[in-house]
Amino acid sequence: MVVLLDPDQDYWGSVMKSLIERYLLPKEADFNKALQNQVNASRDTILDLHEYCFEGNHEALIRIIEDSRHCRTIKNQNMRELLDVFITPYDRESIYRIINQIDWVALSAKHLAIDLKIFQIVCPDNYQPIFSSLREMADALAEGFVFLEEEKMHEIVRVVNEIYVHYDQAVEQCVLAASEHLNNDEIRIFLSHREVLMQMKEVAKRIHVSANTLEDMAMKIV
Repeated sequence: MVVLLDPDQDYWGSVMKSLIERYLLPKEADFNKALQNQVNASRDTILDLHEYCFEGNHEALIRIIEDSRHCRTIKNQNMRELLDVFITPYDRESIYRIINQIDWVALSAKHLAIDLKIFQIVCPDNYQPIFSSLREMADALAEGFVFLEEEKMHEIVRVVNEIYVHYDQAVEQCVLAASEHLNNDEIRIFLSHREVLMQMKEVAKRIHVSANTLEDMAMKIV
């Protein structure tokens, strides 16, 4: 017996499969990849700050503005995905918090860049350890999200502790820098640099808070 195959059978089969996947099956999204993209974009703003401080490259400050716009675009994309998907790999509220916290890192870096530009501040040598700490924190945070996907909980705890140490150092270094200006009777410099030093601490705090949220996400999947 010869069986005649409907030439449209494969086509309609693929159409039905597509419709089922689209309307009946729960939508999933790769939040590990999405969060890694966002944290890497935020890290770029810190790298630009580091370049400006160590090399005096004013183009780096301009790039931060563009970087922050890119970060906001990714943040909005991730937030839309969170609203649309039914299944998430982590607690939904934790994902919401980390998306916003990573966005705050980039926004704080942008505000610091604005302060540096408006006050026309060329970083003194004693500011370099602060920017080095910020870079170490940003690199460690990005590394932590790789470990989150790999479910390496002990590595995440190590990374968060590393960020805590650098945060503590950054805050202390900011206070020492401000104190040095006062000890040298550099009142005018102190007043203009005070906002910059405060914003440096804000950037460090936002990275630290992001690390705490990352650790919270990791603990919930243990």
